[in-house]
Amino acid sequence: MTDLQQRIKDVIENEPVALFMKGTPQFVMCGNSDRALRALREAGAPVTAVDILPDPQIRQELSALSGWPTIPQVFIKGELVGGADIVEELAETGELEEKLRAALGDDYRSESRTEPSINALSSGETS
Repeated sequence: MTDLQQRIKDVIENEPVALFMKGTPQFVMCGNSDRALRALREAGAPVTAVDILPDPQIRQELSALSGWPTIPQVFIKGELVGGADIVEELAETGELEEKLRAALGDDYRSESRTEPSINALSSGETS
């Protein structure tokens, strides 16, 4: 496993909710990434975002690890949930909140939550 694959795997396994997206929560660069982020926000998910744009290798290695070809990709407690369409559907039916509650506990929502963003996964920097 490459160093980059290991860093991606660490994010997936260690962050309660990981959103691999184009851009950051503050500056979204893709409509599908925005849709997934909005659905997660509305469900109260503690999102950690990873911007895949700075390094094309991130997308390639992520898809190799997850088996999912498109961006965004949402993981809850290490489990791939899917992309924007699936996350939106789950949110509309209430299943997203159920999944979050089952994986993270009843108190997964935090009013004072920030949305950490990992901008340069290949160098390990966070903001």
